[in-house]
Amino acid sequence: MESQELLTVDELAQRLKVPPSWVYGYSRRRGPDSIPKIKVGKYLRFELREVKNWLEKKGAERDLQ
Repeated sequence: MESQELLTVDELAQRLKVPPSWVYGYSRRRGPDSIPKIKVGKYLRFELREVKNWLEKKGAERDLQ
């Protein structure tokens, strides 16, 4: 399996076309509402594949409600 590049908050926000504050907001949540993240010291990093899977799951949960 090929390892993916880790994205910064700004890079992820650009890819998702959302403001960085949205990424920070979801990174502060706990449990299943928290965006998948990796802490590198005080820095947050994200794997795009994991974030996309999380978003798809969140969309599916919303559709069931």
